[in-house]
Amino acid sequence: MSVSASIFILILLAGAGFFFGRQRSLALVSGKLATLHSLPNQYGWYVGILMLLPGILVILLWIVFSGNIIDTMVIASLPDHAGPATEQARALLLNDIHNTAAGAPHSGSSEIYIQEAAQRYSRLKSQGVNIVSALVALFAVIGGLAGFRTIRPDLRARTHVERVILILLILSSVVAIFATLGIVLSLIVESARFFARVPLAEFFFGLQWSPQTALREDQVGSSGSFGAIPLFAGTLLISFIAMCVAVPLGLMSAIYMTQYSRKNVRKVVKPLLEILAGIPTVVYGFFAALTVAPFIRESGGLLGLDVASESALAAGLVMGIMIIPLMSSLSDDALTAVPEAMRDGSLALGATRSETIKQVLIPAALPGIVGAFLLSVSRAVGETMIVVMAAGLAANLTANPLEAVTTITAQIVALLTGDQEFDSAKTLSAFALGLALFGATLLLNMLALSIVRKYRESYE
Repeated sequence: MSVSASIFILILLAGAGFFFGRQRSLALVSGKLATLHSLPNQYGWYVGILMLLPGILVILLWIVFSGNIIDTMVIASLPDHAGPATEQARALLLNDIHNTAAGAPHSGSSEIYIQEAAQRYSRLKSQGVNIVSALVALFAVIGGLAGFRTIRPDLRARTHVERVILILLILSSVVAIFATLGIVLSLIVESARFFARVPLAEFFFGLQWSPQTALREDQVGSSGSFGAIPLFAGTLLISFIAMCVAVPLGLMSAIYMTQYSRKNVRKVVKPLLEILAGIPTVVYGFFAALTVAPFIRESGGLLGLDVASESALAAGLVMGIMIIPLMSSLSDDALTAVPEAMRDGSLALGATRSETIKQVLIPAALPGIVGAFLLSVSRAVGETMIVVMAAGLAANLTANPLEAVTTITAQIVALLTGDQEFDSAKTLSAFALGLALFGATLLLNMLALSIVRKYRESYE
């Protein structure tokens, strides 16, 4: 039996507990709901939760600690001459054992003790899963019986259920907060290692990006140039072009669909527009590389312009098309949320439809529109595939949209792709770029909040 099967059985048992708990509450009062403190469904949830929580706790403990426990038992059972001497050797040995147990390729060791350890590993894992499954079923039955026996008309089942839901909501918030803190701390720690090797001023004010470094001291290679200004400029240039396409088209399409179009037209146009959001970014990248970029290059040649085969303009235009559904959908929601009474009042005072949109609807929906703009900017800044395929990886410091540029995210992918030494300035620079991008996004959000607070209009 697998862990997923245990979870499925636990859900079935909890469903049965819900049904019997609900029926028990109805049977105690002979169907007179007014005499129950809580609703019948809440008594059912009370029993179901008592069955679910212990089993979930057992499964979580198994997922978290089973790997280390089984690995330790397998290593302890190895012959004395096969025991790993260092942590690195232990990791390699465990990797061979895991791969052998899974039937996957390993380092090529044909030692008999590896095969025996793999069999022992599989056996211990199977036994552990069976024990966990038995414990899950046992605790679920015990919890269900306890909950079933404690049901009575004056039991505050709703209070208990809502308390459990509140705890789950708090835990979810805590997980989200700690996940954010973990991401930020990992960026800060790795970035600090990078800045211990590369001066801060060189990274933020340097004009040349060439992160190639020698892997060993006896190798002949570049010492690397880590000036990130070309990456910042490329990111801003492509994002600016994308926003010049996405913001006006997205906002105007939202205005048209909410204020001018008929309902039948809206039912057709809105889903068609949002189909663009479901297209994979790699398809947009192919479209940019095979269609848009050659068209721009040939059109520029006819006008006597020197256009690179990979250009910021091609990437920005296609990225803007990709972002239109996001900008349009969120702006549509913001405009729709404005009370109809405000629009009707403006029209009743003699304002035209366009004046109502400019003077009433857009100011009232400004927070939502700014939020849509911010999400669109974040989408543009974080896009990688279109940049790699249509703009290239050349770190050129230029404001000419007809030349090849690159962005921060594209360089992060390039730096962390393939076999890399995670102790070199080249690889660590990816974390510094990530931290810079995080800081820029944070400042952009703070600026947007201040703009919203300044121009927000309050209505009673």
